[in-house]
Amino acid sequence: MAEKINKEVVDRFLLEQLDEWEQARNNFAALAGVKVKELDVDGMPVKVQFNPARIVSSSAKVDAKSLKERKCFLCAANRPAVQRGLEWGGHYTILINPFPIFPRHFTIPDNGHVDQLIDGRIADMVSLAADMKGYTVFYNGPKCGASAPDHMHFQAGNSDFLTIDAALEKADLQPLLVDGDGEAVLSVVQGLPLNMFVIDTTDADAAQRLFNKLYAAMPVPEGEKEPMMNLLCYVTEEDEALLVIIPRRAHRPSFYGTEGDDCMLLSPASVDMGGVFITPLEKDFNKLDADLIRRVYDELCLTDEQVEEIIDKL
Repeated sequence: MAEKINKEVVDRFLLEQLDEWEQARNNFAALAGVKVKELDVDGMPVKVQFNPARIVSSSAKVDAKSLKERKCFLCAANRPAVQRGLEWGGHYTILINPFPIFPRHFTIPDNGHVDQLIDGRIADMVSLAADMKGYTVFYNGPKCGASAPDHMHFQAGNSDFLTIDAALEKADLQPLLVDGDGEAVLSVVQGLPLNMFVIDTTDADAAQRLFNKLYAAMPVPEGEKEPMMNLLCYVTEEDEALLVIIPRRAHRPSFYGTEGDDCMLLSPASVDMGGVFITPLEKDFNKLDADLIRRVYDELCLTDEQVEEIIDKL
């Protein structure tokens, strides 16, 4: 019988894996030496991290041809022999992430090789966040930062690393829909430099029902299977789960690249949208400032008008 998952279990599992896995141990240890700077973007606290090891993810080729030619690193058959996992939810496995951003960083793939699509999995995400209280569980859409868009997976990192919770405490949440007797409330967030929605819930199934309505109202880009989005979910001290939905309209900023003085190797995902921008190149770390982050939000996130269109459809 699988062990009941909680924060203590996954913390212990991380330490066991680091004791067994030299590459992962070295990469986690290197986090102690990464450079970090703090910025204020229109009142929202944002950190920037210089993390050279993350170049694997930031520069990942996610076109169909490249995905077809490489072995999926999330499938059990292709993982390093030293990489063990914890069973969760009947068809997920909790793994440590050997290329961490967080001091405690996990990847949670589905046991089957199925596409990275969130439809029908919100209840799983909320339940996982509840079991891993103290961690933020996040989902990157196929073209919103996922380096394995061909294999469904969540990730999780210690919640105190991100700044999104502090930003939301000061933001204005305008309720839009309520499920049942208040088990879940969908709100639009106002007062932050990027547009987002939040579902505040005490019931995973109620959160799923509200998300389904929002999902149906969000635009789906031509040729894509689902709306573009980043999701983050964490449990508050009051044992309420907050599901943060950040709709997207572009994969990477117009200045993404490695050639030219104006280019930056910046491929924002949920962690970046959650308040910590990851730069694998030091020149980009030095260059990234509040104006550039504001430009990233403007290029990648939905406009006020697009958000109003979604609200009108609810």
